[in-house]
Amino acid sequence: MSHFCLLAASLVARGQAPGWNLAVPVNSLNQPNATAAACQPRKSVTPKVSVTLVDQPRPEPSTTHPAIAIRSTTSLPPLRQPTLPRSVLPRPALPRPTSGSQLYQQRWAALRAGKLYTRIPVNSFYTAWINATQQPTYEQWIDLLAREAQVMARSQGSNRLTVLLGDSISQWFPTDRLSNDRFWLNQSISGDTTAGVLRRLSALNQTNPDTICLMVGINDLRRGTADTTVLHNLQQIIRRLRQSHPQAQIITYSVLPTRSGIVSSDRVQRINLALANITRQERANFIDLQPIFADAQGQLRRELTTDGLHLNARGYDVWQVAMRSQSPTIVINHGSTEQSFVPQ
Repeated sequence: MSHFCLLAASLVARGQAPGWNLAVPVNSLNQPNATAAACQPRKSVTPKVSVTLVDQPRPEPSTTHPAIAIRSTTSLPPLRQPTLPRSVLPRPALPRPTSGSQLYQQRWAALRAGKLYTRIPVNSFYTAWINATQQPTYEQWIDLLAREAQVMARSQGSNRLTVLLGDSISQWFPTDRLSNDRFWLNQSISGDTTAGVLRRLSALNQTNPDTICLMVGINDLRRGTADTTVLHNLQQIIRRLRQSHPQAQIITYSVLPTRSGIVSSDRVQRINLALANITRQERANFIDLQPIFADAQGQLRRELTTDGLHLNARGYDVWQVAMRSQSPTIVINHGSTEQSFVPQ
């Protein structure tokens, strides 16, 4: 090999020859024929990676969590594929429960291991739930949630606790988007109503939450329950939570609009207006999500839902932002005081 080639290989190894890239790693230059390979010029190839959100429909009462699928469209010349840094490689989505039966089995597996599912990676106990197909009954869900509340009551210590209380929209809030500065207890059941939540509030009596997030009512409206009944139940829920947890901040979220056509936008808005007044009377907080979830026609924004009723990954992104720092369009009524918050 010529002296020029050897000199070029030396310069490339030290990063001093612009326009040249190593065809083999530096630490392999002492291997046979490695120097010759290092003399080959090569063009810089940037792989293209696209992220596609795959929204899976989530029917009631058996629901499905929206999955995030990552597809690589990398196109590289043969025999010249580079080794990409870890920060550049696409991260495959972790497997997670996508049905009520899978979620139920994962949560039971966590309890048997002395853990709560809100504190574990989303793919935990994979073998315990991946083949689950039998849908748990409403009573089985109530039993599971009561046991999780008992574990929290014994284990919370001085840690802060937030409770999510409601139906499937709350039940499927992604655990990997919950802040890790506190404990989280999800007491939501797919398909539940205001009457159902009211009947099972006693499961929380021994817990010590500093925040309780309530969102429920859409299933009542879908089933034709009278507005007066829905509002009465919501008032009783807030009142009982205030009595059993006087130090907790109770946050009532507005009923979300839909695209299903089962519940009119006008009815949802009337319920939310009355709910805001009830919340104020009970000295709790009300957050109106309508401005950020509804389109110009008052329906749930198409890009935030899987089926016109449930939220997809983007929908949970919006709710997560509202949880962390309220939008200027969101008004919180605490007692007789109205406050607007600007995102940080």
